[in-house]
Amino acid sequence: MTAIVRIDNEVIGTEEFIRILKLTGQFESLIEQLVRDKLTVRAAKKHGVVVSADEIQERANQFRRVRNLHRATDMNNYLDVLSVSLDEFEVFITDGLYQEKMMEEVCNEKAVEAYFKSHSPKFESIEVSHITVEAEGQAKEMMYMLEDDPDSFAELAREHSIADTREQGGLIGKVLRGSLKTDVEAKVFNAAVGDLLGPFSSPDKSFYEIFKVNAKHTAVLDEETTTEIRRLLKDDWLLARAQEHIIEAS
Repeated sequence: MTAIVRIDNEVIGTEEFIRILKLTGQFESLIEQLVRDKLTVRAAKKHGVVVSADEIQERANQFRRVRNLHRATDMNNYLDVLSVSLDEFEVFITDGLYQEKMMEEVCNEKAVEAYFKSHSPKFESIEVSHITVEAEGQAKEMMYMLEDDPDSFAELAREHSIADTREQGGLIGKVLRGSLKTDVEAKVFNAAVGDLLGPFSSPDKSFYEIFKVNAKHTAVLDEETTTEIRRLLKDDWLLARAQEHIIEAS
């Protein structure tokens, strides 16, 4: 057993450490991240991505500055405490650069623009409010009241809604496609500003929702959308890479 830490006479080793990670649900996410990183490095090398010695040195210097390791002896002591060799540290730095450069190519501006052009409806958004109540009869009564007085929506939400948005008058705010239940989303996104929709029941009929469309926004390739598209491009690319290899958990 390899010891990780000692508390008085109690030694905590790698086996217990891994067991705790598994039981707390952290092990799987760490393995997934490790696999993603390794796949990216492999793909970068296969793709011909180049990492220069100067880039490795500059990134290593950044690492040292952030951690206030200004002298060579400070850095050596730091690595000794971690039981990491200089060669292992260089591999860590180099792999990080491979990953960054590969992702820069996968998520470049041209790729982002092409994805947006092909999937722009996905980035349309609406602003909605809702009222959630427990009984269908109460929900229908709310609809009748709102049809007579649509401006009372916020007041009724504060008085009757059981959702955590009640203090905000039922305001959910900006919602992208894919954020609501499929049956609700189709109707809400096709509604006009000011429309009331519902009541919609939960699958177990334990609550009923009424929605009001406050505003609609066409898709815009702004900073928020660009960030989301880069995430989607990265996920799609990693999924494709994973399918090229045999990956088995031990």
